[in-house]
Amino acid sequence: MLFLVGALLVLGVVLGTVAHVPVPVSVAAGVAIALWLVLFAARERLSGHRAGRPDHRQGGL
Repeated sequence: MLFLVGALLVLGVVLGTVAHVPVPVSVAAGVAIALWLVLFAARERLSGHRAGRPDHRQGGL
């Protein structure tokens, strides 16, 4: 429950900030975040780790 309250607080702060900056700045920040997420997802996919599956390189079943 505390995590949810913190997440909502952060969301409110971020949305409040976006409301006061020019649209191009908001778009640039959104593109930067999206690019970071895409790079993170690609790195995770290429690393070969699979959630919920044992790692075959370590002798898991």
